[in-house]
Order: sequence, then C-alpha cells, then structure tokens
Amino acid sequence: MKKEWETVFGKLTYGIYVLTAGRGDAINGMIASWVSQVSYDPPLILAAVHPNRYSHGLIESGQAFGLHVLDQGQKSLLKQFKGPVPADKFSGLSHDTGKTGVPILKACLAWFELSLKTSVTPGNHTLYIGEVIRCGSNAEGTPLTTLDYEGMYVGRH
Repeated sequence: MKKEWETVFGKLTYGIYVLTAGRGDAINGMIASWVSQVSYDPPLILAAVHPNRYSHGLIESGQAFGLHVLDQGQKSLLKQFKGPVPADKFSGLSHDTGKTGVPILKACLAWFELSLKTSVTPGNHTLYIGEVIRCGSNAEGTPLTTLDYEGMYVGRH
C-alpha cells in the first residue's frame, strides 16, 4: 500500500524538461521535472538529479547543465531520453554544443545553458543550482507538463 504522502505528491504538477550535460566527448540527456526558478538577479534555476543518473556525474565533472522546455507535441522525446544509451538519446536530433560543453537542443520551445553555482543533497536527490549564462527561445507553443503525461515521478528508486 502506498504511503499517503506518495499519493499526495502525485498531485503536484511540474513542467517536463530535457536536462543535458556534457564533458568532452561524453554527453547525456535525461527527463527532469523537479525544476524551478530560484532567483531573478542573478538568474538561477534549480534541477534535482538522482545520484544514480549518468547525468549526475557529468554535471559534477563539467560544472554545467542545460535545460530544454518541451512542447506538448513533443511527448515522443520522453521515451527517447529515457533510454539507457547516451548516444541514442540524441539520434536524429539537431543540437549544438554550448559554451560549457553541454548539448543544446534545437527542437524545443526554449533552452537554458547553466553554469553550476552550488549543489546540496538534502535527501535522495542532488539539487543543482545553476546560473543562466545563455538562453534562447526557438518556437511558440504550450510547454509540456506532468498534466500531459500519464504517470508521475515521485522520486522512488
């Protein structure tokens, strides 16, 4: 039986993003929904990543990450970025390499390139706070959220 808080956590809504990280030839992308703006000046964004994710190590070593806002019509990317092989995640997707070495996807509503400012691990996820060093808007549309996706991630591993 689920703990009551697990059921209630499932009622929280979030955006669904692709988080990218890279160091040299090693790149990865993953789905992230625990994301939030935490400051306007300087512009800071927080993203939570479980330590068992390949991206976790790339953020630690590269000291940077990218965040990409997906459109409601891009649900198919969720399956692609859930795959286990990093190289396959970018198959067929046009992307550039940012100033920090992170992949920047071209097919998204908007993107942020972030330099890691600090991190903290208060529970089972590391909270990475990055400062926006570059960003862009590629298209108009409606951002993909957890309301558009069947299944909610509450953090169990």
